[in-house]
Amino acid sequence: MTSDHDTLWCRCAYLGRVLLPLLDQEPWRRDRRRERLRSWGIDVPVGERLMEVFTALAAHAVAVDTSLSAPEFETLPLGAVADAVTGKEDFELLAGLPDTFADDRDEVAVKVFRLFAYKGGGTSLQLLRLSTEVRHTLAVLAAREPVSSPTCADVFRQADAVDMPQ
Repeated sequence: MTSDHDTLWCRCAYLGRVLLPLLDQEPWRRDRRRERLRSWGIDVPVGERLMEVFTALAAHAVAVDTSLSAPEFETLPLGAVADAVTGKEDFELLAGLPDTFADDRDEVAVKVFRLFAYKGGGTSLQLLRLSTEVRHTLAVLAAREPVSSPTCADVFRQADAVDMPQ
């Protein structure tokens, strides 16, 4: 049986997974992002996966801080996730994670994030750059919504509209 906390992480991870494909509906955005990653010395697949997990970690941290259950997660404002991406310390994003992950890719990505966070030096700068990229991505997706304060549910509706797998 899956616990509410595990289900909450799965919803957060899904938010991270749909973020870039939704942004990439405008292909020029993907090209610019990949060009930036390369100019920063970040391998594109690694950088994009770290952006996904960064989003999931930030969403999870805010959901846990505000005591949201998995069913309530969709009410989480994108602005709160964006604020957490750049406003929380790396170790704050790693607090309260599930002990195990249903998806091995999530577990590996979280371990890579943890390694980058604790290694310091140039990797800290890379995480800072990735955080600003994630914040920008969230802002672009939020601006596409007709409502004044879009939530995670609005992003999920965008993903459903283009038939992204859950």
